Amino acid sequence: MSVMRLLVLGAVRQHGRAHGYQVRNDLEFWGAHQWSTAKPGSIYHALKQLAKEGLLHAHDIAPSTAGGPPRTEYEITPDGEETYLDLLREAVRAYDQKIDVLTAGVGFIVDLPRGEAIELLKERVESLQGWRDEVVKYWTPGAPPQEWGHIGEIMRLWIHNADSSMEWTLGLIARLEGGAYVMAGEGERSVEVLPEGCDNPYA
Repeated sequence: MSVMRLLVLGAVRQHGRAHGYQVRNDLEFWGAHQWSTAKPGSIYHALKQLAKEGLLHAHDIAPSTAGGPPRTEYEITPDGEETYLDLLREAVRAYDQKIDVLTAGVGFIVDLPRGEAIELLKERVESLQGWRDEVVKYWTPGAPPQEWGHIGEIMRLWIHNADSSMEWTLGLIARLEGGAYVMAGEGERSVEVLPEGCDNPYA
């Protein structure tokens, strides 16, 4: 999955309409340029490409009073909305996503209804457990762990990652079941990332 598509569609969607600088600023505010491929050039390229594909609608607006060139504002289309939600669901559900895709999915998880988000996360736990069981059954050598040699560290790493990912996912499920966060359909929420008065470390 292209994390850029998810990030850019999600950033535009949360504003209703947004120009490239707003999208770039939002993603940098998240630190996305540190943990993903969301660099300035790739953000502007993604906006134009998504508009070309009909997932965003480009609006040319008047030049600034300072005499700058006209800005283009982008708005998500019905096809873009469908694509965005499909990408978001897969980012939350899949156990084997790259960390940047999972991070983006968690960042936008509040765009899903609470019940759906919980069910997707439960699917993720089930898949992680299945992967862990497969590693133990088919990949770990029959000898005791201390006799595996250094290659056994790979199996330990896989099992550790599965366990820690399940622990984190189950914690998020519990928080959502307990009413944490304002999810889709539950009312207005702020699009700000950091608490009021907290400095952005990536500014």
